[in-house]
Amino acid sequence: MDKVIVITGPTATGKTALGIMLAKQLGGEIVSADSMQVYKHMDIGTAKPTIEERQKIPHHMIDVVMPFEEYSVSRYVEVAVPVVNDIISRGKVPIIVGGTGLYIESLIAGRLFAPEDKAQLREELSEEYDKIGGVQMLDELRKYDPDSAAVLHPNDKKRVVRAVEIYRLTGHTMSEHNEESKAVPPRYDAFRIALDYSDREHLYDRINRRVDDMLEQGFFAEAKILLKMGLTKRHTAMQAIGYKEMMETALGEMWMDDGVESIKKRSRQYAKRQLTWLRRREDVRWISWDKTPDFEWGLYISTKYLENAGYI
Repeated sequence: MDKVIVITGPTATGKTALGIMLAKQLGGEIVSADSMQVYKHMDIGTAKPTIEERQKIPHHMIDVVMPFEEYSVSRYVEVAVPVVNDIISRGKVPIIVGGTGLYIESLIAGRLFAPEDKAQLREELSEEYDKIGGVQMLDELRKYDPDSAAVLHPNDKKRVVRAVEIYRLTGHTMSEHNEESKAVPPRYDAFRIALDYSDREHLYDRINRRVDDMLEQGFFAEAKILLKMGLTKRHTAMQAIGYKEMMETALGEMWMDDGVESIKKRSRQYAKRQLTWLRRREDVRWISWDKTPDFEWGLYISTKYLENAGYI
């Protein structure tokens, strides 16, 4: 099985910097696993690698689609798998760098995906849900997919509609799809390295300072440009942490100070969720920074981890 290296961890832990250093040392190329860095014109708020950094080391899965487009984990995997395979075929090392756990695990696990959304059917089912209500639509779902119906709430419109949609498109239940996915063997043999801070307050301080840095770099101006392009709250990309607040501030719906505090709070909450996700896995090797990341030390530890596991 082909090997890949994963550099992950919560936001603001230095994944990009360590990934680039490791890629230089190992002759690798970076595959981004960030659900927001796929969008063009969203640079500052997603903390994308700079143009200079991308010129030094090849980066993939960045600036893939316009922010008007809906994007999903299945679309990500569909494009990322050929990218990873091409890197391997050229004798290079794929280094998956990012904090979107669902993207990382879906790329590695080789799981199956339900068919891509069919816009017309989705719209029809959404209207049907609004007309008959979640309880009645859930009752319909229960007739052919009782397992999914048992765990869904009638107010969870998105998932109820999606479960009905899958059955109407394929004739198979969401439950059957999930069971099939579990039986699929992993696509890659992955070595996972996660970054964190030894003290949670150091992580939170780093997050707060990163938000301040983004604002100094022109985050608010970037959000206003997106508004001028026609982006609105209904676009998925604009629900990203930071962009939502900057858009509301630009529209006069929120004071700047309140927006900044909201970004910091939501970013800290997101980092906590990322850590919870990662700590469920027993195969993750951790690197914990003190107050400030020591990337030379981190590179040394990463290399030792990989050598001991036979990955390099």
